Formats: sequence, C-alpha cells, structure tokens
Amino acid sequence: MANTQSDIIIYDTTLRDGNQAIGLGLSLQDKLEISEKLDALGLHYIEGGWPNPTNEIDTKFYREVKKLNLSAKIAAFGSTKRPHTAVDKDPFLADIIQADAPVATIYGKSWDLHVHDVIRCTEEENLTMIYESVSHLKRYKDEVIFDAEHFFDGYLNNPDYAIKSLQAAQEAGAHCLVLCDTNGGTLPGDFTRIVQAVQQEVSAPLGVHVHNDTGCAEANSIIGAELGATHIQGTINGLGERCGNANLCTIIPALQIKKGYDLISDEQMRSLRETSIYVGEIANAGYNFRAPFVGEAAFSHKAGAHVDGVRKNRKAFEHMSPELVGNKRHFVISDQAGSGTIIEKLTGIRPDIDKKDPLVKRLLNTIKEMEQQGYHFEAADGTFQLLVHKELGDFQDPFIVKGFRVIEDVRCDGHPLSEATIKIVENIKGCEKTVHTAAEGNGPVDALNHALRKAITEIYPELTHMHLEDYKVRVLAGSAGTAAKVRVLIESTDGNDRWGTIGVSGNIIEASWIALVDSIKYKLLKDRNIIRS
Repeated sequence: MANTQSDIIIYDTTLRDGNQAIGLGLSLQDKLEISEKLDALGLHYIEGGWPNPTNEIDTKFYREVKKLNLSAKIAAFGSTKRPHTAVDKDPFLADIIQADAPVATIYGKSWDLHVHDVIRCTEEENLTMIYESVSHLKRYKDEVIFDAEHFFDGYLNNPDYAIKSLQAAQEAGAHCLVLCDTNGGTLPGDFTRIVQAVQQEVSAPLGVHVHNDTGCAEANSIIGAELGATHIQGTINGLGERCGNANLCTIIPALQIKKGYDLISDEQMRSLRETSIYVGEIANAGYNFRAPFVGEAAFSHKAGAHVDGVRKNRKAFEHMSPELVGNKRHFVISDQAGSGTIIEKLTGIRPDIDKKDPLVKRLLNTIKEMEQQGYHFEAADGTFQLLVHKELGDFQDPFIVKGFRVIEDVRCDGHPLSEATIKIVENIKGCEKTVHTAAEGNGPVDALNHALRKAITEIYPELTHMHLEDYKVRVLAGSAGTAAKVRVLIESTDGNDRWGTIGVSGNIIEASWIALVDSIKYKLLKDRNIIRS
C-alpha cells in the first residue's frame, strides 16, 4: 500500500552542507540557480545557509530568493544562543530573525562532550539555551526546526542527557526534532536501536540528518523513514564536508519508487538525473559516473551474459526502469561483450539487424582485436559509432588531413611555446576547399586542438559550439618506459550531448590526434543524422 505525501518531507541542505565540501564555493548566483532547480524537482524545504555579518552571500541570499516566488519553504540556519547571553540580545538569533525566512533551523548540543569541551558551559545551561532559543524564534517564524547536533554520539555516551536535549526543544514548541549523525559514524544497527529508543521518550515529529563517513548515510536515512521519521535532510549528489551528506538523489527514488512514498510527481522524478548533473555542473563538483539511480553506469551492462539477459527480460539484471529517474540503459562495448551487446548497439543504426548477420561477428572480432592493442570502448562511444559506419560502408570522411606539425620552443623569457600547423581538405563531392593554418597552445596537444578547430570551423562553422571537456592519458605498458603505448580518451560536448573518443599509439601526440579527429568526425556525422543514437 502506497504511503501519502504528508508522511515525509524532503529538506535540502545543499546550499549550506553541500557548500562545505572541499573545493566548493557557491556564489550568490549559483545558490539562486540551484534553488530554482531544487524547487522544480519538488523538494519541500530549501536551507539557504547561515546568515550573519561575516557571510555576505548567505545574508543576501535570503533577500534575493524571495524574488523567485518558489513553492519550497526557505529555511534560515543558525545555532542556539550563546552561553551567558540574554536570548533577545543574542546576535545568532537576531541574524536568523533578520533573514526573514519563514522557517528557522537551529542546532544545539545533545552530546555532553560538546557541552563540556566545546561551548564550555554546564549541562543545565545548555538545556536552557535550547529551550529559550526555540521559544524565542517561534515568536517570529512559522516553523522552528531543532537539529540535535551529534545526537547519536551523544546518545551512546550519555543517553539520558541526549534525550533531555530533545525534550527541551519539544517543550519549547519545536515543530520537528532532527536526530543528527554529525560525525557520520553510526552503523545501521545502532541507528535503528537509537531511533526506536527516542520514539519512546518524545512525541514531536522526528527527522534525520546523516553524514556519510561510514558509507551508511543513505541506508540510515531510509531506515529513519521506515521507522517513522517524517523529515529527511540531505544534499543533491551527497555533497558535504568530509565524506559528504546523505544523497537525496539516492534517497528520493529509493523511498518513492522502492517503498511507495509519494514525495514528488512522476514528472519531477524523471528530472532527477538532469538535476543531479545540473547541480554538479553549477557547483563545479564534477559528475559521479557510478552514482546509484542517476549515474551513467547505474544501468550500464558490460558482461555478455548480462546483456543477453537484459535483452530477454530487463528485470534479469535491472532493479527498476532507468526512465523513471530520467536515466537510460547503456550497453558497454568491450572485450567481454558478446554478440548481444553488439546487436543492442547496432539497433539504433540498423533496427532490423539479425544476430547471425556477418556484420555482428566482424564487428565483435574487430573490437576484440583493437582492445588487444589497447583500445577501450567503454567511455568512447563516439569512436565505436564511427567504427560501425565504416563497417557498414556508409561512412565518408568529411575532411582529409594532408599533414600536421608540432613545434616545441622556449621563448626568450624562459616560458615554453607549443605551436601546431595543420593542412586539411574538405572531402565532400564537388568541394576541394583547402585550409592551411597554425595555432599556439599550452602544450603540443592543446596547440593541435586549437589548430584543428581553427581549420575545421572555416569549412564547418557549426563546430564553433563544440569544445573539448576532458582529456585523459593512460600509459598501457609501464615496463616499456618512455617507449610505452599510451591511450588517450577525450570527452567532448556541444552543450546538448557528450561523447567520448579514443586513440592509442606509442606516440602520445599521435594518440591524442586520433582521438581529436574522431571527436570532430562524430560531431559532424551526428549533426547530419548519419549517426542515430
């Protein structure tokens, strides 16, 4: 039986917790853009950060976000009042009130170790701080949420005191008591036992906020929901300090698709992968290829037996339909692939292909031979597609390279200079346009890339919007020293699609050149509908 949407609310902390991840630094515009995306996904609460005079971005956020007219409730974050400070004189609480957000979320100490060693006050004073802070904020806010910081560690050390911290917030009228595994060290068994014990002592709605230091953040969050927590906190992509926070891109589909909770609409669920990628790009935090549900590898199949099983019945090797979260199935080409993988890849080009078609066996043999040489097609679908069309006999090179040269020099100021010269000819019937040009770069490969792009855009202007997004080099036989073969993998994008191409050679320049040329050929063929993905 499905649950109802009122059972659980999703509270996003990407803009604060996520921003604490190493290497992240969200601008005001970043936070506003991410807020719009979170709202479109249907998340119920968005925590904007900690407003205070030293944090100009978070302080401005609460003014600017009101202009967006979001459906999600905006929460201002802060702490309880400081020790030995009157509640109406405390700057922490004043900053939260001035943020003018409808929801206030404050954390307080529930671990007696923190009371004694961090804020250094008596246990009784800490409980008073919690009670007075919640009570004071309720005069100004629609809702006050209490985050019991380090609750699970506190409970393990002194369960009576940890419970008293929750009861102080409950007596003051907190709308929700959030049990925080701030150090992320609680394992599922202890997590379950402690949540169940808390339920015997308090009556206010419970929430959970879990960090991922033992790899259990998502599991514990889901357990919390199953035990009756009605408020789940987390971040998009699990961004956060140290090992990160509970990943909402895992929790949301797990609860809704697997357990039947009605959290967001089906249409919003189908935008989950897009949201994950979008936030990763805006935050400049990269993209987790192997993320559950939303990662490209989440529904990818490499082993021949697995591919054959999925082709017969997708449930054989997939726990759910990838389309539900906006993802799709991938069949990976490799030396472990069987004819079933080749057929699945070919159906997008030749829908009526038969398993007994000689082309299937020919392609499989070619791929295995190339992988023996060091090629690796798992992330190089662009190169694979070009290979298929060559075998089909419907491929024509859109241009011919007459030659290229790379010069390495050192300037008079001591800085190295890379310059590449290239000559190409348009290879379309009736056209023989020749372009001969040169470009500089930060290194030989960069110079080649600039020279090739400069030359080719004179013939094919649409390539202006294409750019190289990632470049990886791997030495394949380290024992051969500087004579070892290298594999170069290039990822390109035109703003809509991304594709990988690959080159292998004993010469790193040649390997890079092969991958660069294939990336451009794939783009041209894709745009002319010769290749259908």
